[in-house]
Amino acid sequence: MKGKIAVRWNKYTLLTTTEAEDLISSMMMDAGIEGIEIEDRVPLSERDKSQMFVDILPEGPADDGTARISFYLEPEQDNGAVLAAVQEGLDEIRSWGVDVGAGTIEASQTEDKDWINNWKEYFHQFYVDDILITPSWEPVKSEDQGKLLIQIDPGTAFGTGMHETTQLCIRQIRKYVTANTTLLDVGTGSGILSIAAIKLGAERALGTDLDPCAIHASEENMEVNGILPEKFQVLEGNIIDDKAVQEQVGYEKYDMVTANILAEVLVPLTPVIVQHLKTGGIYITSGIIEDREEMVVNAVKAAGFEVLEVTHQGEWVSVTARKN
Repeated sequence: MKGKIAVRWNKYTLLTTTEAEDLISSMMMDAGIEGIEIEDRVPLSERDKSQMFVDILPEGPADDGTARISFYLEPEQDNGAVLAAVQEGLDEIRSWGVDVGAGTIEASQTEDKDWINNWKEYFHQFYVDDILITPSWEPVKSEDQGKLLIQIDPGTAFGTGMHETTQLCIRQIRKYVTANTTLLDVGTGSGILSIAAIKLGAERALGTDLDPCAIHASEENMEVNGILPEKFQVLEGNIIDDKAVQEQVGYEKYDMVTANILAEVLVPLTPVIVQHLKTGGIYITSGIIEDREEMVVNAVKAAGFEVLEVTHQGEWVSVTARKN
């Protein structure tokens, strides 16, 4: 097999302002640039936070109003013509009285990389207690043949099982799952929690997620783990405020709900989840950084749940409760 020859792309980065980035982005698309990368320091909006399935990232530098917009051109393209179109569009935006900042363009080169698959070199098999979690491309060692095996390829979806929050959830699922368990997995990501539950004996699972990438990833992981479609299905949508999703999920029909998502999302999610759980059902949450533990515990209690356990791993927290 011949090795792949690396192709170097021309990278151009425009220094501008957050005020102008939307107009410039639109202008670049008109100039024939198919994809751009925006870097700025604008804080996440509440809407952005509500669509995240991981806990809050550490606060970054204060917003200084600057932005960097990068785009990539193949050497074979007429780079000069594209750059001229960008400059012309930039001048037009400036003529409208919009502050475009420095408006300078830095040029560099970068290798053509398989960004979708490069993460694979960092993801290798590991254990959650005696459960072996491995990517599908790694063979199972002979000494691991008898272990409970979960194969996960997250791709662009969240959840390899390596993060402490996922491991906390898996341990709690294992503790409370039974052969009759029907699971609802909110923010399913790669589907790892649903797959783990089924491998641990659950009867079936339903996952929901806002990200269409999660739907594709979870379905692929279901297939690689030999789980039939009737055992695990995934819906795209927001169960917190979408009545159609709530009705499709169904009311008072789940023995267990898992939600490994942003702590701030767990607060509005929790009172919604009550209506989907059966009486006696178990609610397992994680994605909670230590300083938000009290906030989530209070939300769980306020929704009428009985808190059964609060478990920790590193700086992360899982809250397990029951609907009485």
